[in-house]
Amino acid sequence: MERANTGRRVLGALLTVAIGATIAGCSSTGGLRAEQRAKEARANGSAVDTPRWKIAMVTHAGAGDTFWDIVQKGAKQAAAKDNITFLYSNSDQGKDQAQLVQTAIDQHVDGLVVTLAKPEAMKDVVLKAEKAGIPVVTINSGSAESKEYGALAHIGQDETIAGQAVGDELTARGKKHVLCVLHEQGNVGHEQRCAGVKSTFKGTTENLYVNGTNMPDVQSALQAKLQSDPSVDAVVTLGAPFAATAAKAKEQAGSRAEVDTFDLNAQVAAALKAGTIGFAVDQQPYLQGYEAVDLLWLYRYNADVLGGGKPVLTGPQIVTKDDAAALEDYAKRGTR
Repeated sequence: MERANTGRRVLGALLTVAIGATIAGCSSTGGLRAEQRAKEARANGSAVDTPRWKIAMVTHAGAGDTFWDIVQKGAKQAAAKDNITFLYSNSDQGKDQAQLVQTAIDQHVDGLVVTLAKPEAMKDVVLKAEKAGIPVVTINSGSAESKEYGALAHIGQDETIAGQAVGDELTARGKKHVLCVLHEQGNVGHEQRCAGVKSTFKGTTENLYVNGTNMPDVQSALQAKLQSDPSVDAVVTLGAPFAATAAKAKEQAGSRAEVDTFDLNAQVAAALKAGTIGFAVDQQPYLQGYEAVDLLWLYRYNADVLGGGKPVLTGPQIVTKDDAAALEDYAKRGTR
């Protein structure tokens, strides 16, 4: 009887050891796999060990617009942190932009960041992406359409509010006749900016449409307008690269108009410091790119969303000569 009990105790001990070894082995394997994922993520410059998801950004950027370089810088830094493969493409033609989104869908990306400067051209393909199970975040333009099209969130500034802030600033500066320069016809965000300026500015507002893909033509059109109408005492451009061109047109025309602009880059920061530009409206493009990618990672990882159906605002911030010195270093490194 004692021998039987002894046998059972030995057998029980052996089973306990075997089960423990099996559990330890499974735990060790799982731990090693998790550790390996973390190691691979760190090797990629990532701060996380989530899968290597793929996110595409498709914008309406035109050639040479440095604003989008800043957006991309933010997106790429968020992608590096989040172990994301980041893909970027762009076209200032609505039909072509929609085709680029279709290409991203065909590549089975895990998330999409899009702009809706020409919302009607984008509607069907954005809805198609969501039907395919691809979460979408809109940035920069199209805040009014973002929720309607089923996007998780919109990140950017409200263009009407930004325009209103400019109108208020121009009124405070005592301006009487403002020229609002639109460099991309059909861009709803540009129309909203100039309409916002008009709604709060106490003087006269006039729109001037130019071909933003041809800077010499932009300068010629502005110069001709300023020469023919000396009552214009403020020129508002809708993108940082156009501010320097406006300043040249002003000089050539012998105009005394103040040049102000939407958006900020190193050249604008230097011009603010020098006093050749009155003020700029910063919508923090770096933040738009960074937060869009980071939000898609958060949604994939933890089903997080931002904004509660309302736009997540990154601007406007009125930047003047007093702010230029503090922002110049950031602008030079391409993050403001």
